[in-house]
Amino acid sequence: MSTIAASPGPMLAGSSGEEPARDNSRRIQLAFLIGFLLVWWLVTALALINPFFLPSPQAVARVFFRLVTTGEILPDLKITTGQIAVSFPIALLSGLAVGYAVSSSRYSVEVFEPMLAGLFAIPLIIFYPLNVLILGIGPESKIAHGAIYGFFPIVLSAIQGFGSVDRAYLRSAHSLGASRFQVLRRVLLPAALPSIMAGVRMGFVLTFVATIGSETIASLGGLGHRIVWYAESLETDKMFAYIVFIIIIAVVSNAVLSWIERRSDWR
Repeated sequence: MSTIAASPGPMLAGSSGEEPARDNSRRIQLAFLIGFLLVWWLVTALALINPFFLPSPQAVARVFFRLVTTGEILPDLKITTGQIAVSFPIALLSGLAVGYAVSSSRYSVEVFEPMLAGLFAIPLIIFYPLNVLILGIGPESKIAHGAIYGFFPIVLSAIQGFGSVDRAYLRSAHSLGASRFQVLRRVLLPAALPSIMAGVRMGFVLTFVATIGSETIASLGGLGHRIVWYAESLETDKMFAYIVFIIIIAVVSNAVLSWIERRSDWR
């Protein structure tokens, strides 16, 4: 009993020790952001680059707040988020299902994990023209492209997570009469969750990047499409405002998923 009662001590000490390091990393990130904005302002203020190609941060900020406050950015935002809202669940569910199936035996892991890792190493953007050819220039090709990109990190992390679970736990659960679903819910998922969440975070980032990237190549709308539109019409202040908006979305999404990932790894 005394051993059990004393066990939270190191855990609390370790978690408190992580706080200063996390605060320092945030200070470094903030300093980097301030430094970047300062360099940007100096370059434009000293006219080292033609403001036609690189508008000042003040000009971009004015356009950014106007686009947000007037709602001008909302139609493209709805298109992009709508595509991600479909493609990412497809990547998530298919990645977890395939990862669970592959991890069911060591032989299937040895056969399929290198194959999936090899496919992931291929620049998948080369298949986007095929998606457009089959599915058209509409949202369907963006959904397929984003789902393909997000699938691979999720399935590989699921194989690693499910495959690393101690088989003794599985045998014990089966000996107690647990069904396959109960073993998955009560044993596999809790044990593999930290590894899976790392893949889920990367899968979402790649789905987001692939969706934006595909919109810049061939699309009828969306944030990426609008960036190219403004670049071709030489409205660089609006182009940079959209880029800033996408960066904010990416940073916030990654921060949320990182927080969830840390919570899943809590002991």
